[in-house]
Amino acid sequence: MIVPFDLTVLNQEFFGNSLQQYIVATAAFLLVFWVLKLFKKQVISNLHKLSDKTKTDIDDLIVSIVQSIGSPFYVFVSLGVGVQFIEQPPLLKNIILYIALAVVIYTVVRAVQQLVDYTFNRAIKKRLDEDSKFDDSVIRLFASAVKAVVWVVAILIVLQNLGYNITALVAGLGIGGIAIAFALQNVLSDIFASFSIYLDKPFRTGDFIIVDDLLGTVKHIGIKSTRIESLWGEEIIIPNKALTEARIKNYKNMENRRLVFGFGVTYQTPAEKLKKIPEIVKEIVADIKLAEIDRVHFKAFGDSSLNFEVMYHVDSPEYNDYMDIQQEINLKLKERFEREGIEFAYPTQTIFIEKTN
Repeated sequence: MIVPFDLTVLNQEFFGNSLQQYIVATAAFLLVFWVLKLFKKQVISNLHKLSDKTKTDIDDLIVSIVQSIGSPFYVFVSLGVGVQFIEQPPLLKNIILYIALAVVIYTVVRAVQQLVDYTFNRAIKKRLDEDSKFDDSVIRLFASAVKAVVWVVAILIVLQNLGYNITALVAGLGIGGIAIAFALQNVLSDIFASFSIYLDKPFRTGDFIIVDDLLGTVKHIGIKSTRIESLWGEEIIIPNKALTEARIKNYKNMENRRLVFGFGVTYQTPAEKLKKIPEIVKEIVADIKLAEIDRVHFKAFGDSSLNFEVMYHVDSPEYNDYMDIQQEINLKLKERFEREGIEFAYPTQTIFIEKTN
């Protein structure tokens, strides 16, 4: 015998809501929760299949973002939908909705942060592939700044939905930011200059540069300053702002060096030997690896010497290679001139005394 169900039971009220309302609210909660879970499962499953067919890692990023969505997100979103079908105290209803909003915003912020990390990590990897000595501190600082801005925007959205007037808060933050900027203007100018150096790439770690009267090899490009090791071994620390305002000579990208040097011989050198000097210099440079002669000329009559000028090229951007070649040229010139009986000039003064009766 089937006992008929009394539908009037559904109309009985508990805490201001009928049993039917509670059933509908519970069904809505379970339905939304199940749909969200199913959506997560299907997205991950389809992306895993797609990742096997593609070479990019963007699908792995999406899988990571979806997997990072925790149970609180599904529970509070589903609860926020379910409570719409029952009557409840306004305070309790608002609390649930605000918690659901906070959970959703937190989840979105986490997803944006993962996207930011993915973007900047790819940029760092690309730069490290180009330059293994690249300092990634500037990029990581910029990534942290972007993530901080995302959090500030998220907090302002939550406060606005809580009923706060964020206009005054934003204005206050703006005034406070201006005050902080004035107090830290030197530090901030160096930090922004580091971004400029990163984006413009006037030099990289390992480059030999000349900044005004300072020269050396770049050892570290930091957030506030850049460190250069000079030819004499000491470390030179230059603020990044000063580097962006200075004229920089970068010898790293130079394919070869064009060099000019001169020397003088004594006035007592015969004309026949003067004519031989260009050929001697050309023979010396021709025998040196990485060196190529351009020209050799008897340039001028000096106060105490007959002056020659030599121009040659070094097929290397390295400063040490240039110095080694110049040293070899100087030594061989000294050896050849000694054999040929040609004397280098040095500052002298001849006094002629005329004797009169």
